[in-house]
Amino acid sequence: MSSEMKTTALVLGATGGIGSAVARRLLARGWRIRALNRDATKASGSEPAFEWVQGDAMNAGDVLRAAEGVGLIVHAVNPPGYRDWETLVLPMLDNTIAAARAVGARIVLPGNVYNFGPDALPTPTEESPQHPVTKKGAIRVEMEKRLKAASQSGAGVIIVRAGDFFGPGTTANSWFSSGLVTPGKPVGTIRNPGRRGVGHQWAYLPDMAETIAQLIERADRLPAFAVYHMEGFWDADGMQMAEAIKRVAGGKAKIGGFSWWIVPLVAPFVPVMREIKEMRYLWKVPLRMRNARLTAELGKEPQTPIDEAVRASLVALGCVPEPHRDTAATLIGHPSQNAG
Repeated sequence: MSSEMKTTALVLGATGGIGSAVARRLLARGWRIRALNRDATKASGSEPAFEWVQGDAMNAGDVLRAAEGVGLIVHAVNPPGYRDWETLVLPMLDNTIAAARAVGARIVLPGNVYNFGPDALPTPTEESPQHPVTKKGAIRVEMEKRLKAASQSGAGVIIVRAGDFFGPGTTANSWFSSGLVTPGKPVGTIRNPGRRGVGHQWAYLPDMAETIAQLIERADRLPAFAVYHMEGFWDADGMQMAEAIKRVAGGKAKIGGFSWWIVPLVAPFVPVMREIKEMRYLWKVPLRMRNARLTAELGKEPQTPIDEAVRASLVALGCVPEPHRDTAATLIGHPSQNAG
């Protein structure tokens, strides 16, 4: 593999939250970023430093052409709004695997907790049995099975599993932006979906992107099928995320409960609500992935202090004003609470 291939990455889903975060982090580390998009001209306006390629992740030929000359494929593409997951997700992954095999590239998949059912709780490891109770979880398990098979036939794989995403660039379907707060509006009431006393795991997108970038830089020493869990932000009693939002928003917001009763009523008509209904069990019981394997490799996990991470998230959503430069510097330099 040439030195240029080793530092050229194809990112599928570069306009999404985790895809864009990983792409920008790799770019900052000297990687050349190629991004596949169905409207490359429009997408190039969002990040002109990327090499945008016209194409569709559902088209095997488009993915293969975009992958020519790359050493890494970041598979961070998902159907928007959870639509047609059953028919789109696996074919897109198969196209990535075929392209990676053809060009000799490594595949990176940002993963999550949906693989695990109640039998793996409360502290699943990377090797815990995967018996999901949802359709989305079953698809995630199948994705990892196909990637493991690919790793046994020459395509290296890195999977990083993490909790619920939050941070700048997080999609409107995230719990943070569609549940706890309302994008574009000041924080008045924080709708906490969790139960008091039940822990919940979160992942700040920039931290996940940095974690993935550090693993990629160590790829040559990793197993062919390398799976890692992030600790992220562990909300030990189900209230710490809501309390952090309240602090950052000025301390006057009220913390209320999420209106779970409405979910089954609208689920037949709103795809995202069907997903929310399926995944409710993750708010009823604690699930905490430990990061021992990750810290053994990296030394420590990248972790932004929670108030700093929440502030950046709320600013990006238009829920609080961006702090002045001198204030921002003070905030960044001030040690904030961050449960690990």
